Amino acid sequence: MHIKCWGSRGSTPVFGEEYIKYGGDTTCLEIRTKNDDIIIIDAGSGIRRLGNKLLEEKRFKYHLIFTHAHWDHLMGFPFFKPIYLKQTEIKVYRCPFQGKYVEKMISRVLSPPHFPVKYADISASITYAEGCPDAFDIGSIKIVPIRLSHPNGGSGYKFIEDGKTFVFLTDNELGFVHPGGLSYDDYLQFSADADLLIHDAEYSPEEYEKFIEWGHSSYVQAVELGLDSGALKLGLFHTNQDRTDLQMDEIVDICNHMVWDRHKIMECFSTAWDMTFDL
Repeated sequence: MHIKCWGSRGSTPVFGEEYIKYGGDTTCLEIRTKNDDIIIIDAGSGIRRLGNKLLEEKRFKYHLIFTHAHWDHLMGFPFFKPIYLKQTEIKVYRCPFQGKYVEKMISRVLSPPHFPVKYADISASITYAEGCPDAFDIGSIKIVPIRLSHPNGGSGYKFIEDGKTFVFLTDNELGFVHPGGLSYDDYLQFSADADLLIHDAEYSPEEYEKFIEWGHSSYVQAVELGLDSGALKLGLFHTNQDRTDLQMDEIVDICNHMVWDRHKIMECFSTAWDMTFDL
């Protein structure tokens, strides 16, 4: 599977010369399967650039999965240009919750006074398929959901293809169990031996003490999960809105020293926009 990050910033988009390396767009990931299916995870502001790229490639069929309904993961959807074209076909999976939750979530984004274009007025064909809480398949990829520990809930995912595993757990607080969330051991088992683990690392340890119960983890907690689970690669995610490139470089250095101190082999980095992975 080929994975590309179109946005990894948390809470709100940012801009400026101090954010060029890791990027300012909020959450959006793209997966292309070995059969060339296109899977989009979340519709943060990064989905705008993804949409432009897909139109350049003349690709109009996609699968869309959401982790949760907070604004930074939805705000780019009205600016995803393919939804205004009749030839576009989007299959949206009923995640993070069953029933009509995801339909209502999308339609509220595209409704006055929040946005002038109504959901009923977009041209794309949008259909809905069953997803969470059970595992489901998209072509050659098996997708296994897991409940996030986050205010208002959500889902993380494990993507499996040809024996390779990508685990994506953003907006997940490892140090506190929110209603509907799970324990550290549950996320440890879920992430076991992942080829690529991308996990929320919003805070420093000092910041986390001030923001316990806000739904995010520290980079130390993320590294510990990666090491304990045996992940081969760990991508820090949901970059703090005020964290500069220089500060993130320093955090990555600290994290890699943690890995070396444990005498482990794990590649640790901060997930940046336009970063790609092939598993």
